[in-house]
Amino acid sequence: MAIDGTAAYDGLAGLPGLVPEALALARAHGFPHSCRPEQGRLLSALAGGARVRIGETGTGLGVGLAWLAAGAGAGVRLYSVERDAARARLAAGVFAGRPEVTVLTGDWRRIGEYGPFDLLVLDGGGQGKAPGDEPADVERLPAPGGTVVVDDFTPATAWPPPHDGSPDLPRLHWLEHPALRATELRLAPDLSAVVGTRRLV
Repeated sequence: MAIDGTAAYDGLAGLPGLVPEALALARAHGFPHSCRPEQGRLLSALAGGARVRIGETGTGLGVGLAWLAAGAGAGVRLYSVERDAARARLAAGVFAGRPEVTVLTGDWRRIGEYGPFDLLVLDGGGQGKAPGDEPADVERLPAPGGTVVVDDFTPATAWPPPHDGSPDLPRLHWLEHPALRATELRLAPDLSAVVGTRRLV
């Protein structure tokens, strides 16, 4: 979730699907951490490649999930988990008319009950960035050939990528994971995401 993601939509029009409804909900409840438009466009494009199911950790108030739903093809199921029960309930209301979308309440690990995923977006747990947050198991949660997205990085300007004066170990975990073919995508001057495909063998 982006620090000022909700504010990044100010003045934008023509947003797809349920993104405007989710965004209005985030604004109404003072939730600032929605995924940014640059992230949303990436998620929507990647969702178009999913065949069966998409998973997301960290629903927030549903802006990122709305981008995913806007890009997903017919018949694709979407599952998103949010640890804050009030936010999960509010976000579920946005998708009340979309039976293919399920918003779960609980720890991010609940997403594993619904995998494997063609696309797995790690936004609220499973990234391995925070102390005590173990990285998601990419040899179990994404399907072989499935895509994993880990967002909210600052674009790397050196190798190894630094963070607070030391190598950025969480980012390196994903970029060098032996089960993934991964790269960093710069989405804006101050924003990047790591995108990886689970190896078939």
